[in-house]
Amino acid sequence: MLELFNLSFIPRAENVVFIGASGVGKTHLSMALGYKAIMNNIKTKFITAADLMLQLSLAYQQGKLKNYMQRVVLAPKLLIIDEIGYLPFGREEANLFFNVIAKRYEKGSTILTSNLPFSQWSKSFADDVTLTAAMLDRLLHHCHVVQISGESYRLKDKKRVGIQPQIES
Repeated sequence: MLELFNLSFIPRAENVVFIGASGVGKTHLSMALGYKAIMNNIKTKFITAADLMLQLSLAYQQGKLKNYMQRVVLAPKLLIIDEIGYLPFGREEANLFFNVIAKRYEKGSTILTSNLPFSQWSKSFADDVTLTAAMLDRLLHHCHVVQISGESYRLKDKKRVGIQPQIES
């Protein structure tokens, strides 16, 4: 973990993936790394996966995808994409996201957070196993995977007083 916090993964264009349940600190850790990168004058961009997909889709529809990719996706040395897997992507969005990972491969560091194990990522990428495998191949080639377990920080006070939400599947 020290290697992450000294930011040595960034000049090597390595990636980081934080995986764990909701509320265990994935976003907090990714933002801490982003903040430290900014304090070290490293161009950094933080965006949720849902917002990235909305912006990519809009740029694609307006014929401005190349410009958007250059300005937002490729320009930062560190791109942080939060909440992979919370909302499934359609076919076009899955293809656009694959392009984000493919274009950044060995050129810039990307941090992703997800509540899903890699074995379930294809469900979030239009059930396209081939596309998901190709994306994970590039993403994980030079990657630090951090598995976080534990209970939700946001719900700890509720649990302490005996209130715990029940989620039916």
